[in-house]
Amino acid sequence: MTNNLINIIFGMKVRQARQETGLTLSEFANQCELSPSYVTEIEKGRKYPRVDKIMRMAEVLHKPYDDLVSIALSPSMTHLSTTLKSVTFQRFPFDEFGLEMGDLVTLLTREPEKASALLHAVLEIGRRYGLVEEDFLRAALRSYQEIHENYFQELEDAARDFIVRHGTQVGLTEEPPISQEALKTILENVYGYELDLQTIDEQPALRKYRAVYFEGKKPRLLINSALSGRQVAFILAREVGYQFLKLKERSFASTPDQINSFQQILNDFKAAYFGGALLMPRQPMLADLQHFFEQATWSPHLMLAMLDKYNVTPEMLFYRFSELIPQFFGVKLHFLRFHHRAKSGTYQLVKQLNMNQLIVPSGIGLLEHYCRRWLSVRLLRDMEDADSVPTALERPHVGVQMSEFVETQDRFLCLGFSREMSLTPGVTSSVIVGFRVEPDLKNTIRFTQDPAIPQVIINETCERCPLTAEQCRERAVEPTILREQQKQRERKMALMEIQNLF
Repeated sequence: MTNNLINIIFGMKVRQARQETGLTLSEFANQCELSPSYVTEIEKGRKYPRVDKIMRMAEVLHKPYDDLVSIALSPSMTHLSTTLKSVTFQRFPFDEFGLEMGDLVTLLTREPEKASALLHAVLEIGRRYGLVEEDFLRAALRSYQEIHENYFQELEDAARDFIVRHGTQVGLTEEPPISQEALKTILENVYGYELDLQTIDEQPALRKYRAVYFEGKKPRLLINSALSGRQVAFILAREVGYQFLKLKERSFASTPDQINSFQQILNDFKAAYFGGALLMPRQPMLADLQHFFEQATWSPHLMLAMLDKYNVTPEMLFYRFSELIPQFFGVKLHFLRFHHRAKSGTYQLVKQLNMNQLIVPSGIGLLEHYCRRWLSVRLLRDMEDADSVPTALERPHVGVQMSEFVETQDRFLCLGFSREMSLTPGVTSSVIVGFRVEPDLKNTIRFTQDPAIPQVIINETCERCPLTAEQCRERAVEPTILREQQKQRERKMALMEIQNLF
């Protein structure tokens, strides 16, 4: 157990005991011959007093010394104790959200038994859905991004500063595309890298990785040769980001097998953000977005043209959209990425960024069937239904639709791509961005009112959908949850009728 955790448990026990005796913080501090500020530091877990001070505190609180310094909590607080001792809790990045662990403990100790029950419920939900520490850390990163609307000025500035500092050496400018050779030259000549495009091919066990990094005096980067040139360019740009931003704690594989800390995934995110900003500089990208949004009709060729202009994949392009559009166009959006294995009948949500409150219940993909009318799913189904699935080197499928939730009438303008995965044959991927339709959206995105855009009624999942079989031919399963909810309402109404008779 860490000293930090011992401090927190001690501070929590002191605060709880003080409240039980009815002493204010000032009264308690005065009787213990301590300053109120010092007692505050103790209760927040920042300080651990000397033995003589603890003995005086125990005397004032009418508590045995051994009980006060013990790390054991009362039986009613067992779950709180378990949570405090958990690796997930200790690694959670409270400071990134403007909190100290001591601040959270202060909140928990106001109603410790209720807090203990609440934390127990959270842990049980996590176990039920098979969540592990990495899931909580990734959720923390998503929340961190969404709080900042996924825009980070310091990373934008860093990408621009890099071009100014090193551009003349290799011919880098803010005019896209940035050549793969220029990025290779920077990694090799500026940062002393050895780039290896053969080793992964020779090791079948490594072929799931896009890239693997080995640190040392001469850093070595293994790159999977099965990747497209656009994917390789991003890997190189991201690697430049690690070095230029001086990010030490990082993942050493593009699909990390282990996440050791929040700082690791935060640094991975920062390097990726830098890489995207390097490949898609802000000013030309904003100009292209402005031109795209000014079109009175839906123009898929403009999205495809952006892929070619910046030499990026659909996911890279849309993720850059998520960074710039909320900040510079004042339009919130959501980003979703789905995977689908041919003939499996299942669609897996693998990545999301939700800045406009799209209804995407967490964990629902484990138990229910996402609405088959979502553009994300429809694009994948269209690929599977096609006579021949395009290869990773061919053009991605492009789609658009105006989605309206059947019950809330919330509407979203959704744009999407789908394509085959490079490293996993038989698996297709779709990415979409969606904009909540509000009265002023048409002033920003003119083609919002294009009558050629399909208007589609959607829902969260098939199990919850009130559409009839005649209204929806895409349904995957029966609306079992909806029917059970209807039965519950009927039972409630029957009970109310009986109650009114008395």
